[in-house]
Amino acid sequence: MSDEHPSLTQANPWDELRAHTSARIALGRVGSSLPTAEVLKFGLAHAQARDAVHRPLNFEALQRQLQEADFRTLRVKSDAEDRQSYLLRPDYGRRLHDDCYQRLLQEEDAAELAVVIADGLSSIAVQRHALPLLQAFRERFATDWARTPVVLAEQGRVAIGDGIGAALRARLVIVMIGERPGLTSPDSLGLYVSFAPEVGMMDSQRNCISNVRPEGLPYALAAHKLAYLVRESLRLQLSGVALKDDSNLQDVLGLPD
Repeated sequence: MSDEHPSLTQANPWDELRAHTSARIALGRVGSSLPTAEVLKFGLAHAQARDAVHRPLNFEALQRQLQEADFRTLRVKSDAEDRQSYLLRPDYGRRLHDDCYQRLLQEEDAAELAVVIADGLSSIAVQRHALPLLQAFRERFATDWARTPVVLAEQGRVAIGDGIGAALRARLVIVMIGERPGLTSPDSLGLYVSFAPEVGMMDSQRNCISNVRPEGLPYALAAHKLAYLVRESLRLQLSGVALKDDSNLQDVLGLPD
Protein backbone atom coordinates (compact mmCIF):
# COMPACT_ATOMS: atom_id res chain seq x y z
CA MET A 1 0.00 0.00 0.00
CA SER A 2 1.12 3.54 -0.69
CA ASP A 3 1.89 5.66 2.38
CA GLU A 4 -0.21 8.53 1.04
CA HIS A 5 -3.80 8.69 2.16
CA PRO A 6 -6.10 8.44 -0.90
CA SER A 7 -7.60 11.82 -0.16
CA LEU A 8 -4.15 13.46 -0.23
CA THR A 9 -3.15 12.17 -3.66
CA GLN A 10 -4.51 14.39 -6.43
CA ALA A 11 -5.20 12.44 -9.60
CA ASN A 12 -4.09 13.73 -13.00
CA PRO A 13 -6.90 14.36 -15.54
CA TRP A 14 -4.86 12.36 -18.09
CA ASP A 15 -4.96 9.29 -15.88
CA GLU A 16 -7.05 7.23 -18.32
CA LEU A 17 -4.29 7.57 -20.95
CA ARG A 18 -1.95 5.46 -18.78
CA ALA A 19 -3.75 2.36 -20.02
CA HIS A 20 -2.35 2.99 -23.52
CA THR A 21 1.34 3.61 -22.81
CA SER A 22 4.17 2.59 -20.52
CA ALA A 23 5.46 6.18 -20.51
CA ARG A 24 5.48 7.97 -17.16
CA ILE A 25 2.49 10.26 -17.60
CA ALA A 26 -0.39 11.27 -15.29
CA LEU A 27 1.49 10.22 -12.14
CA GLY A 28 -0.59 12.38 -9.84
CA ARG A 29 0.86 14.45 -7.00
CA VAL A 30 0.86 14.96 -3.28
CA GLY A 31 1.25 18.65 -2.63
CA SER A 32 4.14 19.71 -4.86
CA SER A 33 5.71 16.22 -4.95
CA LEU A 34 5.15 12.93 -6.71
CA PRO A 35 3.42 10.11 -4.86
CA THR A 36 5.90 7.92 -2.99
CA ALA A 37 4.85 4.84 -4.97
CA GLU A 38 5.82 6.54 -8.25
CA VAL A 39 9.17 7.68 -6.83
CA LEU A 40 9.92 4.09 -5.79
CA LYS A 41 8.91 2.74 -9.21
CA PHE A 42 11.28 5.22 -10.87
CA GLY A 43 14.13 4.14 -8.60
CA LEU A 44 13.48 0.50 -9.44
CA ALA A 45 13.42 1.21 -13.18
CA HIS A 46 16.70 3.10 -12.93
CA ALA A 47 18.32 0.21 -11.03
CA GLN A 48 17.07 -2.30 -13.63
CA ALA A 49 18.55 -0.18 -16.44
CA ARG A 50 21.94 -0.04 -14.68
CA ASP A 51 21.86 -3.79 -14.06
CA ALA A 52 21.12 -4.43 -17.75
CA VAL A 53 24.27 -2.52 -18.75
CA HIS A 54 26.65 -4.00 -16.18
CA ARG A 55 25.40 -7.59 -15.81
CA PRO A 56 27.61 -9.98 -17.84
CA LEU A 57 25.96 -12.17 -20.44
CA ASN A 58 26.12 -15.89 -19.74
CA PHE A 59 27.63 -16.87 -23.08
CA GLU A 60 28.08 -20.50 -22.08
CA ALA A 61 24.38 -20.94 -21.31
CA LEU A 62 23.32 -19.10 -24.46
CA GLN A 63 25.68 -21.15 -26.64
CA ARG A 64 24.34 -24.36 -25.12
CA GLN A 65 20.74 -23.29 -25.79
CA LEU A 66 21.56 -22.40 -29.39
CA GLN A 67 23.29 -25.73 -29.99
CA GLU A 68 20.35 -27.60 -28.49
CA ALA A 69 18.16 -25.72 -31.00
CA ASP A 70 20.43 -26.98 -33.85
CA PHE A 71 22.26 -23.75 -34.58
CA ARG A 72 25.95 -23.84 -35.52
CA THR A 73 27.81 -21.57 -33.07
CA LEU A 74 31.19 -19.84 -32.89
CA ARG A 75 32.68 -17.65 -30.14
CA VAL A 76 34.68 -14.44 -30.58
CA LYS A 77 35.50 -11.30 -28.61
CA SER A 78 36.19 -7.65 -29.30
CA ASP A 79 39.27 -5.60 -28.42
CA ALA A 80 37.58 -4.57 -25.14
CA GLU A 81 39.24 -6.62 -22.42
CA ASP A 82 36.53 -6.07 -19.82
CA ARG A 83 33.25 -4.27 -19.24
CA GLN A 84 34.88 -1.08 -18.03
CA SER A 85 37.00 -0.66 -21.16
CA TYR A 86 33.95 -1.57 -23.26
CA LEU A 87 31.93 1.26 -21.73
CA LEU A 88 34.75 3.82 -21.73
CA ARG A 89 36.08 3.01 -25.22
CA PRO A 90 33.24 2.28 -27.66
CA ASP A 91 35.80 1.91 -30.47
CA TYR A 92 37.23 -1.19 -28.77
CA GLY A 93 33.83 -2.87 -28.86
CA ARG A 94 33.53 -2.24 -32.60
CA ARG A 95 36.76 -4.07 -33.44
CA LEU A 96 37.02 -7.84 -33.68
CA HIS A 97 40.06 -9.15 -31.82
CA ASP A 98 42.76 -10.03 -34.32
CA ASP A 99 43.15 -13.60 -33.01
CA CYS A 100 39.44 -14.16 -33.57
CA TYR A 101 39.61 -12.61 -37.04
CA GLN A 102 42.41 -14.96 -38.03
CA ARG A 103 40.49 -17.93 -36.63
CA LEU A 104 37.35 -17.03 -38.59
CA LEU A 105 39.42 -16.79 -41.77
CA GLN A 106 40.14 -20.51 -41.37
CA GLU A 107 36.45 -21.42 -41.64
CA GLU A 108 36.20 -23.40 -44.87
CA ASP A 109 32.65 -22.84 -46.10
CA ALA A 110 31.51 -19.32 -46.87
CA ALA A 111 27.84 -18.97 -45.95
CA GLU A 112 25.19 -16.73 -47.45
CA LEU A 113 24.37 -15.32 -44.02
CA ALA A 114 26.29 -14.79 -40.82
CA VAL A 115 24.34 -14.09 -37.63
CA VAL A 116 26.14 -12.23 -34.85
CA ILE A 117 24.77 -12.12 -31.31
CA ALA A 118 26.53 -9.44 -29.24
CA ASP A 119 25.90 -8.53 -25.61
CA GLY A 120 25.81 -4.79 -26.35
CA LEU A 121 24.36 -2.58 -23.63
CA SER A 122 21.76 -5.04 -22.34
CA SER A 123 22.77 -8.60 -21.62
CA ILE A 124 19.23 -9.19 -20.31
CA ALA A 125 17.77 -8.47 -23.75
CA VAL A 126 20.10 -10.96 -25.44
CA GLN A 127 19.57 -13.66 -22.82
CA ARG A 128 15.79 -13.38 -23.07
CA HIS A 129 15.10 -12.66 -26.73
CA ALA A 130 17.96 -13.72 -29.04
CA LEU A 131 17.08 -17.42 -29.25
CA PRO A 132 13.28 -17.12 -29.69
CA LEU A 133 13.75 -14.35 -32.25
CA LEU A 134 16.30 -16.41 -34.16
CA GLN A 135 13.98 -19.42 -34.15
CA ALA A 136 11.12 -17.28 -35.47
CA PHE A 137 13.40 -15.95 -38.20
CA ARG A 138 14.54 -19.45 -39.18
CA GLU A 139 10.91 -20.43 -39.75
CA ARG A 140 10.50 -17.53 -42.19
CA PHE A 141 13.80 -17.53 -44.06
CA ALA A 142 15.02 -20.52 -46.05
CA THR A 143 18.78 -20.96 -46.24
CA ASP A 144 21.35 -23.64 -45.44
CA TRP A 145 21.07 -23.29 -41.69
CA ALA A 146 23.50 -26.17 -41.12
CA ARG A 147 26.22 -23.98 -42.66
CA THR A 148 25.00 -20.65 -41.30
CA PRO A 149 27.23 -19.57 -38.40
CA VAL A 150 25.76 -17.96 -35.31
CA VAL A 151 28.67 -16.03 -33.83
CA LEU A 152 28.57 -15.03 -30.17
CA ALA A 153 30.57 -11.81 -29.74
CA GLU A 154 31.67 -10.84 -26.24
CA GLN A 155 31.89 -7.10 -25.42
CA GLY A 156 30.65 -6.32 -28.92
CA ARG A 157 29.00 -3.31 -30.51
CA VAL A 158 27.10 -3.20 -33.80
CA ALA A 159 30.13 -2.66 -36.03
CA ILE A 160 31.85 -5.82 -34.79
CA GLY A 161 29.61 -7.63 -37.26
CA ASP A 162 31.48 -6.00 -40.15
CA GLY A 163 34.75 -7.74 -39.33
CA ILE A 164 33.01 -11.01 -38.54
CA GLY A 165 31.04 -11.02 -41.79
CA ALA A 166 34.13 -10.09 -43.81
CA ALA A 167 36.25 -12.83 -42.23
CA LEU A 168 33.54 -15.43 -42.88
CA ARG A 169 33.06 -14.15 -46.46
CA ALA A 170 29.33 -13.88 -45.86
CA ARG A 171 27.14 -12.04 -48.36
CA LEU A 172 25.14 -10.49 -45.54
CA VAL A 173 25.49 -10.17 -41.79
CA ILE A 174 22.73 -9.85 -39.19
CA VAL A 175 23.71 -8.41 -35.80
CA MET A 176 21.43 -9.05 -32.83
CA ILE A 177 22.44 -6.85 -29.91
CA GLY A 178 21.21 -5.56 -26.57
CA GLU A 179 20.10 -1.95 -26.96
CA ARG A 180 20.79 0.89 -24.55
CA PRO A 181 18.16 0.38 -21.82
CA GLY A 182 15.43 2.89 -21.12
CA LEU A 183 13.53 3.37 -17.88
CA THR A 184 10.63 1.31 -19.23
CA SER A 185 12.60 -1.06 -21.47
CA PRO A 186 15.76 -2.56 -19.93
CA ASP A 187 15.55 -5.63 -22.19
CA SER A 188 15.20 -4.27 -25.74
CA LEU A 189 16.91 -6.18 -28.56
CA GLY A 190 18.10 -4.46 -31.74
CA LEU A 191 18.65 -6.06 -35.17
CA TYR A 192 21.02 -4.72 -37.84
CA VAL A 193 21.29 -5.91 -41.46
CA SER A 194 24.41 -5.16 -43.55
CA PHE A 195 24.99 -6.37 -47.10
CA ALA A 196 28.57 -7.17 -48.23
CA PRO A 197 30.03 -6.52 -44.77
CA GLU A 198 33.47 -4.97 -44.55
CA VAL A 199 35.41 -3.15 -41.87
CA GLY A 200 34.68 0.58 -41.88
CA MET A 201 31.05 0.51 -43.00
CA MET A 202 28.94 3.52 -42.11
CA ASP A 203 25.70 3.29 -40.13
CA SER A 204 23.85 4.57 -43.20
CA GLN A 205 24.73 1.26 -44.87
CA ARG A 206 22.74 -0.75 -42.34
CA ASN A 207 19.04 -1.37 -41.73
CA CYS A 208 17.82 -1.40 -38.14
CA ILE A 209 14.86 -3.05 -36.42
CA SER A 210 14.54 -1.81 -32.85
CA ASN A 211 12.72 -2.58 -29.58
CA VAL A 212 12.31 -6.31 -30.13
CA ARG A 213 10.62 -7.76 -27.03
CA PRO A 214 7.14 -9.02 -26.21
CA GLU A 215 6.12 -5.63 -24.80
CA GLY A 216 7.49 -3.79 -27.84
CA LEU A 217 7.90 -5.38 -31.29
CA PRO A 218 6.89 -9.06 -30.82
CA TYR A 219 9.05 -11.87 -32.17
CA ALA A 220 6.70 -12.74 -35.03
CA LEU A 221 6.59 -9.18 -36.37
CA ALA A 222 10.32 -8.66 -35.92
CA ALA A 223 11.12 -11.95 -37.69
CA HIS A 224 8.73 -11.04 -40.53
CA LYS A 225 10.41 -7.64 -41.02
CA LEU A 226 13.87 -9.16 -40.76
CA ALA A 227 13.14 -11.87 -43.32
CA TYR A 228 11.76 -9.25 -45.73
CA LEU A 229 14.80 -6.99 -45.36
CA VAL A 230 17.25 -9.87 -45.78
CA ARG A 231 15.50 -11.15 -48.94
CA GLU A 232 15.37 -7.68 -50.47
CA SER A 233 18.94 -6.92 -49.48
CA LEU A 234 20.21 -10.08 -51.18
CA ARG A 235 18.03 -9.45 -54.24
CA LEU A 236 19.00 -5.80 -54.69
CA GLN A 237 22.55 -6.29 -53.38
CA LEU A 238 22.42 -3.34 -51.01
CA SER A 239 21.36 -2.32 -47.53
CA GLY A 240 20.94 0.88 -45.56
CA VAL A 241 19.11 4.04 -46.58
CA ALA A 242 18.49 2.72 -50.11
CA LEU A 243 16.57 -0.28 -48.76
CA LYS A 244 13.06 0.41 -47.45
CA ASP A 245 10.89 -1.79 -45.26
CA ASP A 246 7.78 -2.26 -47.40
CA SER A 247 6.85 -5.58 -45.80
CA ASN A 248 3.18 -6.54 -45.71
CA LEU A 249 2.08 -7.26 -42.16
CA GLN A 250 -1.43 -8.46 -43.01
CA ASP A 251 -0.59 -12.17 -42.74
CA VAL A 252 1.28 -11.73 -39.45
CA LEU A 253 -1.44 -9.62 -37.89
CA GLY A 254 -4.26 -11.75 -39.29
CA LEU A 255 -5.83 -8.82 -41.12
CA PRO A 256 -8.09 -9.35 -44.17
CA ASP A 257 -6.75 -8.42 -47.63
